[in-house]
Amino acid sequence: MEEYRRELRKNPTSSETLLWEKLRDSQLEGRKFRRQHSIGVYILDFYCPAERLAIEVDGSIHQNPETIIHDQERDHTLAQLGITTLRVSNEEVETDLESVLTKIKAHFNN
Repeated sequence: MEEYRRELRKNPTSSETLLWEKLRDSQLEGRKFRRQHSIGVYILDFYCPAERLAIEVDGSIHQNPETIIHDQERDHTLAQLGITTLRVSNEEVETDLESVLTKIKAHFNN
């Protein structure tokens, strides 16, 4: 799994790259985020351990009915572990990154 995560980190989507530039190095209100972080059998696009917050950047494949069901099951499993999942679309990240950052901050426990 580590090799697959490494591959995902080496070949991010353009949306993931844009968002990572704002999350890396604790830039967002001092919160540390990890990229392509494993929890159980799942690999999270971004994860903030302090907030127990997973951020998933979803492309068009996530509109597929089978993928929607898989995502719901995954989010439910993570919720049982006390992890909140925030899903944003590629389009959202690419067209309104500030709004995405505001949504992320709204999930922080101050």
